[in-house]
Amino acid sequence: MRPVAVVGNLTLDRRGAGPLRPGGGPFHAARALRLLERPAILVVRCSEGDRPALLPPLVSLGLPVHWRPAARTAIFGIDYAGEERRLEVESLGSPWSLEDAAWASRLLSGSDWVHVAPLSRSDFGPAALAALARGRRLSLDGQGLVRVPREGPLELDADFDRSLLESVSILKLSEEEALVAAGGLEERALLALGVPEVVVTLGSRGAIVLADGLAERIPARALPATSIDPTGAGDAFAASYLVARAGGSGPPGAARWASGVVQGLLGGRLR
Repeated sequence: MRPVAVVGNLTLDRRGAGPLRPGGGPFHAARALRLLERPAILVVRCSEGDRPALLPPLVSLGLPVHWRPAARTAIFGIDYAGEERRLEVESLGSPWSLEDAAWASRLLSGSDWVHVAPLSRSDFGPAALAALARGRRLSLDGQGLVRVPREGPLELDADFDRSLLESVSILKLSEEEALVAAGGLEERALLALGVPEVVVTLGSRGAIVLADGLAERIPARALPATSIDPTGAGDAFAASYLVARAGGSGPPGAARWASGVVQGLLGGRLR
């Protein structure tokens, strides 16, 4: 099996009043990929100054990591009330230039499936996504559509460039992101995005998968509330889904399997 790939910026995250800790889509996706023991590569960026704090924890997960320096590292403050998450953007990460995307694309020559994990709308533009998608299927985290690139309390809006979706084969959205980007969770609303495959995660209520023009609800088993730290669950789902699709599973089956992987991670059954 050829390796799947995850591309994106690393972050420093602050949970409540706690210390800064590693985060970002590639980091949380890597936790799932390590447990799945599937071939995978990570292509990441952060500032040179934050490299000592962010690269060793990622490398320790045992997956090949390719790093490139960025001018800035994204910093997020994170707080939860149940499954509801409140985010404060303390610093925006540096956008991926076309040169950055070309560098990453060369590293992805052995991958047919890539998940791009932006943290805000400014991370990846249409040209960068097109470069990464050339010759492969590209999965995109919907954060890169609806997150307003501004410091302060996180804001979402639908003022995104529709050409961002032209290179996307799979669009992964949270429920909140789907309501903003598509205007609803109904089949017609998701179809209007124009992406062949759309996956909407609903937290403990499962997921919705749109493929071949039809939407299907994928249920999930509830977990005890005391066991849940949901940080990175969406990234773990996206990585697991991509592995399943790359392995030949259809979209509904991939979503069921990814949901089970995330439940295992959150419930502490997988370490």
